[in-house]
Amino acid sequence: MPHPVSLAPLELVETFLRTIMIPDPVAARAFVSPALRIRFTGGREMRDPAECSAFNATRYAWVKKRFEQTDVVQGATDREAIVYNIGTLYGAWPDGTPFEGNRYVDRYVVREGLIVQMDVWNDSAEWMLVRAGLAAPWPAANGAAA
Repeated sequence: MPHPVSLAPLELVETFLRTIMIPDPVAARAFVSPALRIRFTGGREMRDPAECSAFNATRYAWVKKRFEQTDVVQGATDREAIVYNIGTLYGAWPDGTPFEGNRYVDRYVVREGLIVQMDVWNDSAEWMLVRAGLAAPWPAANGAAA
């Protein structure tokens, strides 16, 4: 595997995501700065990829990301780039019930070849409310419940 600093921002983020979703938080550390700041869903502050894996282990039996699009924001330089990765989550809830199509958006700040900031948003909380009977499913575009 190439050294992270030699990767372009898009490849750095996608390689990091593939690694963290194994999950292999130890290997994922190679792609992040020691000053990493993570803000997970609900505003949860974290500092290490292992915290992401630990949180996901409480929320899902297992979870993976299906990338739909990765974009480097215009104006990126060799020193700093903003990268968005958009797609859907699929996996299983803690009770083993499978799911797919759970939207997510991740935003990364890549500075000098390493990820220094990661912001994560997804629909899991909404899906959990529906599963708990606390919210009604939203009708899908084809009329079926989401």
